[in-house]
Amino acid sequence: NLQRQIIHDESRIGTPKSESAKAAVNRLVSPSFVDCVAHNLVLDSSNAMQVVALYDVVLDASDNVATRYLLNDACVLLGKPLVSGSALRMDGQLTVYNYNNGPCYRCIFPTPPPAETVTNCNDGGVLGVVTGIIGCYQALETIKIICGIGASYSQKLLLFDATTGVTRVVKLRGRSPICAICSGDSAPIKSLIDYVQFCGASATDKTITRRLLGPNERISALVGEYKNIKDRNIPHLLLDVRDKVQYDISRITGSVNIPWSVLPRRLGEVFDLIGAGSEGEDDGNGSNGDRDKNNEDAIKNKQKGVLPVYVLCRLGNNSQLATRLLQASGVTAVWDIEGGLYAWSDNVDPNFPKY
Repeated sequence: NLQRQIIHDESRIGTPKSESAKAAVNRLVSPSFVDCVAHNLVLDSSNAMQVVALYDVVLDASDNVATRYLLNDACVLLGKPLVSGSALRMDGQLTVYNYNNGPCYRCIFPTPPPAETVTNCNDGGVLGVVTGIIGCYQALETIKIICGIGASYSQKLLLFDATTGVTRVVKLRGRSPICAICSGDSAPIKSLIDYVQFCGASATDKTITRRLLGPNERISALVGEYKNIKDRNIPHLLLDVRDKVQYDISRITGSVNIPWSVLPRRLGEVFDLIGAGSEGEDDGNGSNGDRDKNNEDAIKNKQKGVLPVYVLCRLGNNSQLATRLLQASGVTAVWDIEGGLYAWSDNVDPNFPKY
């Protein structure tokens, strides 16, 4: 993260970020002028109220949905304004929650999005300049609130598009009368909850390895499994479900790219590629087929002329979702390549680039 989190530098690699940030501030300004406190902990329901209570304004620069709900709820319960910023790829957003009777985060987003639909910076990337611009906006809003000038973006959402250089401001709806936490005495949430359970995702932007499929529905990239199929030129479809921008960075020769985000609308292309026409072909027993994926005759007999499908992505998460979708659409001989392209690079081709 050093290309965008410029408060840190290479000399402090391995140091907790809170301690590194404190050291950077103390290097610029004497501790006698600025009391910089490092909270070297994982913020959760057990400690958030104690931490937030110490401050007049909270800036949310978190990288996951669970922490955003946690900070929002703590700020509402303690009556603190929350200056919220976020950035992904070439886009940034800014707003101020829970200020002068304006809406809170839950007013706008009553329920969290499905965990599998959330793209993090690890997968989607972010341009460092964008985070810097949004961070400066957050600092400006915070200074104005502290000085009594007022926030410009309470009940408004700033949208910054770095690709075009255009900034737009969207008016947000007011405080919800049925908000689960800020609607007064009738609000059901009176204290902090389990936000990991509520969001169905961990409080981190690190990619979590999901296990949605059983062992008979997956194949490893190792010699003896998918590599053997590829080396023997056994007919099959290798379906890469990454976004096109990632596919253009690196790919396995012979793969076909249909991003997971559009796969439901392009299933017909898959059927055409495997020779199944407009519908997948059933193998007669409703199962996912034989585990012996290296036996060419078994594959041909199992599929009755329809090519088997092997699905991969960068880490093996979206490919599992794609495998499930293809199964539900009638494609019976379909397997996920476990670990995706990272496993291919680690175990088969060390020269294959990671990103």
